[in-house]
This record gives sequence, structure tokens and C-alpha cells, in this order.
Amino acid sequence: MKGKLDELTVEELNRSLREAKEELRKERFKRTVSRVENPKKTMQLKKQIARILTVLREYESGTRTARSK
Repeated sequence: MKGKLDELTVEELNRSLREAKEELRKERFKRTVSRVENPKKTMQLKKQIARILTVLREYESGTRTARSK
């Protein structure tokens, strides 16, 4: 996933961010209701969200230029 973020456009990053946040919400709900198969998944999702937000902020500040597809 780390290398893949460099290849995504801003729209794809926003979509990926929404999906990751929704998945994190579902994982948190599962954790409170029952046992979870992979307890580290919540931590992995939080890191993924942070990476996406970092790339988006780099686009906003101008340190990274948007690629056109």
C-alpha cells in the first residue's frame, strides 16, 4: 500500500480515505460487540489513514505535484 499511494490521483486518494475510515469504523464496532480475528487490523487501518492524509496534505501544500492519468 505504501508504494501504491504515490501512483494515485487526489480523487482516488479521497475515495481510498473514505473506504479506510469506513472499514475502521466497522472494525471498532466488531471489537466492541465480539472477538476480532485480527486485532492488529485497527492499528494497520489507522496507519493507512495517516499515510493517505500525509500525501493529501503534500498535494495541498505544493510539495508534491499531482500526476495526470
